[in-house]
Amino acid sequence: MKNSHHLISVTKRDKGIGKFCIYKILQRGRCELLFLGTAGSCSTDVKENRNLDNVSSKEGGGEGGAQAPSSGSGGGGGGGGGGGGGGGRKRPLEEGSNGHAHGGGRFRSKRRKKTVGPVLPKNALMQLNEIKPGLQYKLHSQTGPVHAPVFVMSVEVNGQLFEGSGPTKKKAKLNAAERALRSFVQFPNASEAHLAMGRTLAVNTDFTSDQADFPDALFNGFETPAPPEEAFYLGANANGSPPSPGDYPVPVTPCSATLAQPVLPVATFTTSTSGKNPVMILNELRPGLKYEFVSESGESHAKSFVMAVTVDAQAFQGSGRNKKLAKARAAQAALSGLFNMQLDQTPSRQPIPREGLQLHLPQVLADAVCRLIVDKFSELTDNFTSPHARRKVLAGVVMTTGTDVKEAQVICVATGTKCINGEYMSDRGLALNDCHAEIVARRSLIRFLYTQLELLLSSSREEQQSSVFTRCEKHGYRLKDNVQFHLYISTSPCGDARIFSPHEAGVEDQGDRHPNRKARGQLRTKIESGEGTIPVRTSSTIQTWDGVLQGERLLTMSCSDKIARWNVVGVQGSLMSYFMGPVYLSSIILGSLYHADHLSRAMYQRIADMEPLPQPFTLNRPLLSGISNAEARQPGKAPNFSVNWTVGDASLEVINATTGKDDLGRPSRLCKHALYARWLRLHSKLCGSLRIKGPRPGSYHEAKQAALDYHSAKQALFKAFHKAGLGAWVKKPSEQDQFSSNP
Repeated sequence: MKNSHHLISVTKRDKGIGKFCIYKILQRGRCELLFLGTAGSCSTDVKENRNLDNVSSKEGGGEGGAQAPSSGSGGGGGGGGGGGGGGGRKRPLEEGSNGHAHGGGRFRSKRRKKTVGPVLPKNALMQLNEIKPGLQYKLHSQTGPVHAPVFVMSVEVNGQLFEGSGPTKKKAKLNAAERALRSFVQFPNASEAHLAMGRTLAVNTDFTSDQADFPDALFNGFETPAPPEEAFYLGANANGSPPSPGDYPVPVTPCSATLAQPVLPVATFTTSTSGKNPVMILNELRPGLKYEFVSESGESHAKSFVMAVTVDAQAFQGSGRNKKLAKARAAQAALSGLFNMQLDQTPSRQPIPREGLQLHLPQVLADAVCRLIVDKFSELTDNFTSPHARRKVLAGVVMTTGTDVKEAQVICVATGTKCINGEYMSDRGLALNDCHAEIVARRSLIRFLYTQLELLLSSSREEQQSSVFTRCEKHGYRLKDNVQFHLYISTSPCGDARIFSPHEAGVEDQGDRHPNRKARGQLRTKIESGEGTIPVRTSSTIQTWDGVLQGERLLTMSCSDKIARWNVVGVQGSLMSYFMGPVYLSSIILGSLYHADHLSRAMYQRIADMEPLPQPFTLNRPLLSGISNAEARQPGKAPNFSVNWTVGDASLEVINATTGKDDLGRPSRLCKHALYARWLRLHSKLCGSLRIKGPRPGSYHEAKQAALDYHSAKQALFKAFHKAGLGAWVKKPSEQDQFSSNP
């Protein structure tokens, strides 16, 4: 022991000498020096180390005193002697020679300690067996088809019979054990109760705290059979971590009415699904379901199959690129509709619900809107065989008038990705400046609104009632209750929404990692006669008519910026503001490249700090969602044409995106001049109920400028962009609006 203390004193005294020791733990708390190395040690150190090595060998008992030195001691002593005689440096322990220059000892490999894993909580079956050993479980019955049987197991505890059902006998036994435990086990706290049930809390609740800052539902569930108010949470995230509370609610299946047992506590805890897909989960809840093939649609490179399943007398459909995926989507729709169960999703792929009235489940609505638009486009292009079916981006608007998505109606469909060439601009409003699909779809929606207003002028009472508008108490018109418009775009709109999300959100994508970078939210303009966007200049850019005609590049604001503008001033435009208040989109649904963070920022988050708007304008926050089966990337070069169709049209209209007119040079039915002509007719016939009073305007420009509240809201939007340092809105040359009703 004295020499042992001497070792400690030498180590403390010679702090400048780097030393490392390896000890082998022997029985009864003794240790044996395996190896000691030094850097730049002197001969005195070596002698002391050799002596200490001998002492440790003697203390090891008979096995270390007379026999050959062990691998550790021999390596330390032999290596030390060689180092002292040759230059004061020890040789490291070498594999095979045990650190001896002449191979003097026996090599002994080190044993790795076994890592002790976490103690897993016992399930209900194990807990019940510890309390009441020797219980006998009996098979009570077996029902259901061969591929989806339902077993009922029973167990008798304290003279009372408990039954449990499940897809396997093991799960049925576990269910019966849980019922038995709930009947008589009194747990000191809810934490032990959950552990007994084989579950763990998803929140770290401090039960020792003096403050009652944890939910009472943790305890009440074991005391009184209260109905569940909250819900279970399903599974772990794709990265293996449990989902955060409030993410994916799953209801508790009610117990049998004959047993009248209290339900499980309704706390936010997780239940592992072991990677089960929606079909398996739904089959456990409702065994014996049959899936039916409904339809097959889509282009050759992007097929879409639809499968349906009927659960509790309700039919649910799902679509996918194959029947297996469509079947899973149908099961997911049933889980969402009946059990409010959402499977794990990457945060960037989760829908963002809209503010206000919620009439539809987000994912069910998104998939239905997408399917309606694609099917209508297929119908209009002869099942995509028409040469005009070629496209990069498809957009459209769907209208719903209630909670049933099946009653939704396609209002318009459009394609296109390019803008007009500056030399083809029209000063009479006869050319379309922007032929991007979502912009054309919005103009088609305005055309539909004009048609609905014209129905109010009909002499037929039936046609008047078929309009989506109703008369306001004072002046103007408004949409009927529950009428909503949903914009679908096959990919993220160009500009801020797309520039930072060039790929689909992956499992590892946890959202925007750099939300505060200067480039986020910047206003951007489209490239003339091409694709892509560039940031606006920091100073105000003024475009002149003669400058553009002489070759200056025509700038058009990106689709992301225009949709953000619609979320402030509405999609109806300034002219329609004479007849009605703002009409806002209820949802924006993307067929691909949906990233929740980027899309929400581009649509409304970047302009949230806005000055008060004139009534009834507000900052609209629509539902944002992707679809279950993201659309495949459209290969090939973008076509140079744009097509549009509005409900009531016999066929598609094809527009040359470079000229803004059709191939024969005729103006589009969506051009400014055509819509202005319809506005003039309505203005003269509905002059008694206009929201904006005044003389008949002499030009298109005068008519727009008279909508004062609309322009006040628009100026507030521009100020919000400027205040946030996102750039200045670029306007078209004012000469293009200086036309009258006569061409």
